Amino acid sequence: MSWDDDPTGDGWRAPGPKPSVREVLVRVAGSLGLVAAVVALVVGAVAAVTYWGVAAKPEGFAAPSATGRGAPLPPVSASPADDAGAEAGAESARDPNSLTGTEVAPLVEPESEAEPEVEVDWLTTVASATGIPERALSAYALAHVAIAEEEPQCGIDWTTIAAIGAVESGHGSHGDSVLGADGRVAPTIIGPALDGDGVAAIHDTDGGVLDGDATWDRAVGPMQFIPSTWEQWGSDANADGHADPSHIDDAAFAAARYLCASGPMTTPEGWREAVFSYNHDDAYVDKVAGIASGYVTAVG
Repeated sequence: MSWDDDPTGDGWRAPGPKPSVREVLVRVAGSLGLVAAVVALVVGAVAAVTYWGVAAKPEGFAAPSATGRGAPLPPVSASPADDAGAEAGAESARDPNSLTGTEVAPLVEPESEAEPEVEVDWLTTVASATGIPERALSAYALAHVAIAEEEPQCGIDWTTIAAIGAVESGHGSHGDSVLGADGRVAPTIIGPALDGDGVAAIHDTDGGVLDGDATWDRAVGPMQFIPSTWEQWGSDANADGHADPSHIDDAAFAAARYLCASGPMTTPEGWREAVFSYNHDDAYVDKVAGIASGYVTAVG
């Protein structure tokens, strides 16, 4: 009925005998039960959607590592060259003709610490499964190992670093660029001028040294670092004495350090916040999450 047709004036009860106390209690109990059932249904639906989104569709929900499906630490070993040097030193120590007594031994430079290398079998298998070039995969894996030692609380793994490398430059293959066996991308990958035309406006901060532009900054290298950001986070991962944003080893490790600066990436929220800091775009975060999840699935 309409409000105007209600002779009782209370807007909800039709004329008739007044219900008993028992009838009122039964109605109230029924209403409360219905409300509880609806609340339980809504809570269950939300929980189911959240679980399904996090576990099966990380895009927009979480990263693989935030759901317990992250990639384990890649296997590494000391480089063969360093191992050979160590063996040579051991042979020298066993040489019966080595200096003894009061003779003065020649000055010997301290041996450099062995640089880790990703095990070849792992590289070959994972590169084949994921489609990531072996040289790029090696850089992502070594960045994972290095950041796990430097910031173990961060929780980032190589799949996230690799996913960003895929989105930013196709693992160093953007345009006519090629990732060489030495880890350097040539020609250098240079992004568009950050002149405020559909992008952020960032005036030159490096005198054009890295990006060749003395007016506006441009993102540089396979992980697309802005010069001012590289100045703070640039890393010499390959220990050649130079932090180079166009070298995949340096760029991958710098990216890992930059991401971890946002805090632990071991929860969906923490992971998204870190990747969002890399590029302030939710669609970008979703894309990186999807690619990273694909890598995890590919390697089983």
